[in-house]
This record gives sequence, C-alpha cells and structure tokens, in this order.
Amino acid sequence: MTPQPLPRDVFIDEIYHQAQQDKDVYFITADLGAQSLDRFRTELPNQFIHCGISEQTMIDVACGMAQNGKKVYCYAMACFATTRCYEQIKVALAVMDIPVTIVGVGVGYSYDNAGPTHYAIEDVSFMRCLGNIEIVTPVDTQTTRETARLTYNNPRLRYVRLDRKHLPDVYEQNDRSFITQGFVETDPGNEYVIVTCGYMHQQARKVRTLLKNHGLDIGIIDAYRVKPLDLEIVKTMLAKYNHIITFEEHFLSGGLGSIVAEVCADTGLLRQIHRIAIKDSYYCDNGGRDYLHSLSGLDTETVVNKILAIHTTQPLACR
Repeated sequence: MTPQPLPRDVFIDEIYHQAQQDKDVYFITADLGAQSLDRFRTELPNQFIHCGISEQTMIDVACGMAQNGKKVYCYAMACFATTRCYEQIKVALAVMDIPVTIVGVGVGYSYDNAGPTHYAIEDVSFMRCLGNIEIVTPVDTQTTRETARLTYNNPRLRYVRLDRKHLPDVYEQNDRSFITQGFVETDPGNEYVIVTCGYMHQQARKVRTLLKNHGLDIGIIDAYRVKPLDLEIVKTMLAKYNHIITFEEHFLSGGLGSIVAEVCADTGLLRQIHRIAIKDSYYCDNGGRDYLHSLSGLDTETVVNKILAIHTTQPLACR
C-alpha cells in the first residue's frame, strides 16, 4: 500500500524540484528527520543549510541571503519557527519586508504527545500582528503543493502553516480558488456555516455529517489565507449565513474567531458569531490528539452539542 503523503514532504519535494532548475533557491532548516529533507541535503548540498537547533540564526541567515537575490525557505517545527525567533522575524524580515518563506510544520496539536512546548496553538494570533506578512494554512495535498508553487513564483514574506499528518483531499486537482480568493466555501449549507482551516476542516466535516441527522445543513468555509484578507470576498461569503461558527485548534484570543469578528465589524456585517476554540489552558496530558480535543472542548460530540444548543436557543427571528 502506497503511504499517504505528508504535508511537509509534499511541500519540500515541490521546492526541491524548483531548486533543481534554479540555483538561487536555498532551503535552510533547524530540523532534520524528514525523508524529503534527506534527499534535498544529499542531492543539492550547495543549496541546503542546516543551522542546528538555532532558529534565530536561521532567520538572520535567510535575511542576508534574500537581500542578495536568493529565494530562501526556512523550515522548522511551527512552535519553534515562530515563538523562538519572533524578534528576528519582526526586525530582520518584517520591518524591511524581506521575501522569505517560513515553513512551520506541526501546527495546532499536531505534536500531540510532545506537550505544550511543541504545540503551536497561539501562532496565528501573534504572527498576524506583524506587518508585511502573509499567512496561509493548506488543507490537503493539493493546497500544499500549490502553496509551494506560489511561494516560488511569487516570493514575499510568508508563514506557511503545515499539519504534521496527511490530510484527505478537499479541493479538486485543478481548483486554485484558495489561492485567488483565500476564503472558500467548500461545503454549501443553509443558515449556519463553520469557518475553519487545516486539520480542523476534516473535523468540521464530521460535525456537518452528524448535524445532518438533526436536520441541520451546515456549510463549511476554508480560511486558507487569514492575512491579508479580501474583505469583500469574506463579507460576501459570510453574508449568506445567519450564524457564523468559527472552529479552530488555536487559543480563543486572537485566532480565527477574532479575525472573523473583526471582518464583520469592519464591513458592517451584522451576524451571530459563535467561537469554538481552546480556552486559556495548556494541557500536559498525553493521550493523542483526540484526547486533547476532548480536554479542549473541540471533540466532535461536544461541538455538535454546542451547535444544537445554539440552534434551539435562538429566537425564531434569528433562525
């Protein structure tokens, strides 16, 4: 049986193919352990730099190389590619608007049994505070591969958020609407819509299936690009629904729910917004991702019950 492609390998392999033809492409990492990294390092040693466990150095080296015309990729675990070198990203890259791609693998609870040191459940909040940065979250193999191509063909300062595990297909092979729109209705519905991204899109589909048994047809929107947003596209997409439910493997403060609330406020869109996310608690328990979701209130049963409670308590005018 052919193993399912992991997001990091899909992304790195695509950049490897570009690097074979373009000697200005450089891959810098503070991590090892992926098969795709091994091939890159072995076959293109002059375009591969391992900085050791020193993410700050990785960003500074990338800055200097990009200023000299190189197309540079920085790769590490998402928790370390962001928090550990946040000042370097701000000062060396964002302030000067330097086109470097930061690839963070293992967003959310991807490293489920590694504990809070390895969770990336705050990254959207503080990375979007930076100026001159684009933030994207691929949701399947197609979006991961197309994101890699985007970073090569249109370099800019970007943070690419990759899950650690394989994600089932959401988009058709030639569908690039996530690139052009950044905010895509993948599953149409009535009255209620779940706005989510990445791994949680798969969980949202489970919720959607269960809610159909209760007579609710819930739409799903993939928030592939959370910064920058096309406010008109987002407003048009959300205006179709009376109730907007944001569903994220991220802290409640500053994440996708905050982004949607800000868009509604900025565009004058009056809608009921219900935010489902991680509250202000870190969990040190091992037991896998599903177990962490149960602790965080992100498991499908809890989410289904929350949405049913919303539905039954809303006055008819809101329904």
